[in-house]
Amino acid sequence: MRLSPPGCELPLQSPRFNVHFGGAEANVAASLAILGHRSVMISALPDNMLGRACASELRKHGVDTGSIRHAEGRMGVYYLSPGAMHRPSEVLYDRADSVFARMPADAYDWPSLLAGAQWLHLSGINLALGETTARAALAAVHAARAANVSISFDCNYRSKLWGSRAAQAPALLRDIVSEADLLFGNDRDIALMLDMDFPHASAMDRFRAAAEAAFATWPRLQRMAATERLHRNVDDQDLFGLMATRDRMLTTATHTLANIVDRIGGGDAFAAGLVHGLFRNMPDQTMLDFAITAACLKHSIPGDVNLLREADMLAFLTQGGFEVRR
Repeated sequence: MRLSPPGCELPLQSPRFNVHFGGAEANVAASLAILGHRSVMISALPDNMLGRACASELRKHGVDTGSIRHAEGRMGVYYLSPGAMHRPSEVLYDRADSVFARMPADAYDWPSLLAGAQWLHLSGINLALGETTARAALAAVHAARAANVSISFDCNYRSKLWGSRAAQAPALLRDIVSEADLLFGNDRDIALMLDMDFPHASAMDRFRAAAEAAFATWPRLQRMAATERLHRNVDDQDLFGLMATRDRMLTTATHTLANIVDRIGGGDAFAAGLVHGLFRNMPDQTMLDFAITAACLKHSIPGDVNLLREADMLAFLTQGGFEVRR
């Protein structure tokens, strides 16, 4: 559950918070459901009004919540202090001992949960929250691999979440990436996992070198994708996408994002857009363009989830303009 002060206020500048539910996998699941795919969320929530509200929010977007476990305990929370101009946004996590973090790893019957599934998406947040969730994530990818389910993994390295366990991050991330078909990560993630340095001058050259190192290290990996962001200030930025396969390097046009509404979930919108492109058998460049379009448009929507449909992304790609659609 995300709590944010209204507008660009500092926390508790006034006694109000806006509430949004989300999270890396949840945002991707919701986006894929909105894009027309059957999407199932596997997680654990408190058996109280907060947990029920969260599950209801996912169901509202079309996500199947029948596999979510409910138990007594607390909801994971984080506070987002939105930035403005030259003051960056800041996150304060309050996720320790949540129901999800305390749910035993063997509570998930992965062969049954993955029966009939085509794709498993998960992120490094699971690894950061503790030994229990890390074991559950590793069990999930091993079961997916055994069932011939494709796997995508978003590194989502958050140093504040890892805290005192940061030294364990490279090995745990490597364990998951070794099973992945699609990796969402950049040169900094590969540098962390492989203890390497990519001092190239341009973002594209750094990404290319990192992808080459990733493909050489993990033979299962077929694609690596990331967004690259150029900041003028908090409200005005440029965004473009990068993707490498084992034989190609692709990039998108650079898109200017002015007067950003909410950037949280932009990477998850990108991930969902790329997976959607794979499901629809789009050519590589087309799916990458679609994914960066989803990421760009997410910046116009409050909350964690990209609520726009395929037609909205296609309209952006075909330069539909900004006139009112009547």
